Amino acid sequence: MAPSRPTEIAPRLTGLQWLICVIASIGFAFDTYALLVLPLIVRPALMEMSKIKPGTPEFNLWVGLLFYIPAVAGGIFGLLGGYLTDRLGRRRVLVWSILIYAISAVGAGYATSVTQLLVLRCTTFIGVCVEFVAAVAWLAELFPHPKQRENVLGYTQAFSSVGGLLISGAYYLAVTYGHSYPAIHGGHEAWRYTLISGVLPAIPLMVVRPFLPESPVWREKKMQGTLKRPSFSELFRPAYRKTTWITALMFACSYGAAFGAIQHIPRIVPGLPEVAHLARAAQEQAVSQVQFLQEMGGLVGRVILAILAVRILSRRKLLRVFQIPGLFIVPFVFFYPATHSLGMTQIGIFVAGLLTVAQFSFWGNYLPRVYPTYLRGTGESFAANIGGRMIGTSAALLTTQLSNVMPGGASTQLAYAASAVALLVYAGGFCASFWLPEPQQGELPD
Repeated sequence: MAPSRPTEIAPRLTGLQWLICVIASIGFAFDTYALLVLPLIVRPALMEMSKIKPGTPEFNLWVGLLFYIPAVAGGIFGLLGGYLTDRLGRRRVLVWSILIYAISAVGAGYATSVTQLLVLRCTTFIGVCVEFVAAVAWLAELFPHPKQRENVLGYTQAFSSVGGLLISGAYYLAVTYGHSYPAIHGGHEAWRYTLISGVLPAIPLMVVRPFLPESPVWREKKMQGTLKRPSFSELFRPAYRKTTWITALMFACSYGAAFGAIQHIPRIVPGLPEVAHLARAAQEQAVSQVQFLQEMGGLVGRVILAILAVRILSRRKLLRVFQIPGLFIVPFVFFYPATHSLGMTQIGIFVAGLLTVAQFSFWGNYLPRVYPTYLRGTGESFAANIGGRMIGTSAALLTTQLSNVMPGGASTQLAYAASAVALLVYAGGFCASFWLPEPQQGELPD
């Protein structure tokens, strides 16, 4: 495919810029690490603390609440965090967000009730939602050269999927060797160790990030007194109204595919014919292996997105590279492979992860290019938090409730519901893409 962009050579990264990229990559990885732990631990955590039988309406309700309520909390406070990012600066908000979710990750591992776990998952989501918006705005403004900025945003966000690989590995280690770890509340439950491990990637972030530079664009405008005051009402002025609504809707569809389908796979795998007869520990190992393949697919998808982002000029065409095959493949993966075969599920979830997760990197590249400096964090946070976190993640609750009326056993019901929701959100996202505004220039809006 011939490049559609100018062929000028981007400047070489300095030592400081490399350090910024490394820390940003760790930050994106930790975001995913903290979020994707729930699909792995929700089943054993509920079984231990609530004694509810998997597959029952009550169990499905709690699963839906644990997925959705933290996302709503993250969306509300993430929206506020985006506003504060424009008001107080990118770096300051980043540092505080890291501290919030690091403390929450440890606390969740010591929860003694489902309610406690729910509250601590809410604070974890708050930290993650704020961190993502601040980090994307910070990176975009630190790298002004268009091609270099696209590469930096694309490849650092690819490390989000590394966070998914790490959480899969951490869960596998906790399942396999947890009996030798220090007891928590008198037991050696793998899900507790997995939650606590979320603090590890946060350590280098808390040590290094306070000493990294603020966004030069934001700092200069702030010092000169030319930085306009951000306002949520600005997002709905004629110049930004269409962008605000369409990006929020499409972000919701991207998140809907992840939360409404892909993140339910750990609860579907134990019901597969090759897995159902195994002991609980063996089932959890099978789950971690499938999760690993899903995250490998996501990593590959993000890398492909990063490569294509500097070669395909049209943002609509770039997104449709993943939307169009996903519209057919992802619903099918849950409709047939996820109800019949572990082997087919492993292959299918790799492809589903590739097509779905790549879209998250797309939004990290796209959103900084459609809002000016004073409104960048606020605009990004509306799409990511109102559209993605609050509306998109409601697909998790939709799937768990829809599964109650599907035919078959508990695992099959969940797979069919995930298939239906995947079809709905992929179709919605594709239709909305026809109204997605194209950025007018390579430089960031001033």
